[in-house]
Amino acid sequence: MSSRTHIIPYEELNLSKKEQVRKMFNNIAHRYDFMNRLLTLRIDTLWRKKAINLVKQYQPKDILDVATGTGDFAVQMMRLKPNKVIGIDIAEVMLGLGRKKIERKGLSSVIELKEADSENLPFADKSFDLVSSAFGVRNFEDLEKGLSEMLRVLRPSGRILILECSNPEDMPFKSLYKAYMTKICPAIGGVFSDGKAYKYLNRSVEAFPTGNAFISILNKVGYTDAKHYPQSMGVASIYIAQKQAIEK
Repeated sequence: MSSRTHIIPYEELNLSKKEQVRKMFNNIAHRYDFMNRLLTLRIDTLWRKKAINLVKQYQPKDILDVATGTGDFAVQMMRLKPNKVIGIDIAEVMLGLGRKKIERKGLSSVIELKEADSENLPFADKSFDLVSSAFGVRNFEDLEKGLSEMLRVLRPSGRILILECSNPEDMPFKSLYKAYMTKICPAIGGVFSDGKAYKYLNRSVEAFPTGNAFISILNKVGYTDAKHYPQSMGVASIYIAQKQAIEK
């Protein structure tokens, strides 16, 4: 088991990472959107918009959003004027809140949320023009398997779009960010939500490959033309990669 896989929310529970992640997100579901806005000062909404703008030129019509949570990224995909957006997640409470959000916005005819495992996608090969994930791949139990599944369901020349937390490299901002993630985030999480979940957030971000390290994994899995776009001095990263037009 790799060190990345071993980062889990609840050390005291004898459950797989996948089951722990499911439990964690179900526990924090009702505060999830609020905490995202609070801890990032709403900058997370700008990161999502930037990510979507980067793929607008490809005009994807059939979109899969992996680890969709409450559907924030799926809803913002409407800016691409898609025919269909499917969001999948393993946390049923998150999905329930997402469906209510989508219904309130009158988007149920275009966006559908389903309970499904990111590492065993229940879709045929070559089903989607774009496969996205915002703050989700870091929680995969088997990162390469999840990325491979996303590649499998992409059509030739389709794109993967990933928005994920990352670690700043430049001092002194790196030290300030580390203090924020190790002290302030868990403290705020403990007041408003689940402190252990936000301690896990810090540990999982520290362990997750960033920049060229993550691009190397994308290349290993089989993606091409992978690009990295750091956001907010490296606090977050956008990755875009392509499935080959002609498969080997």
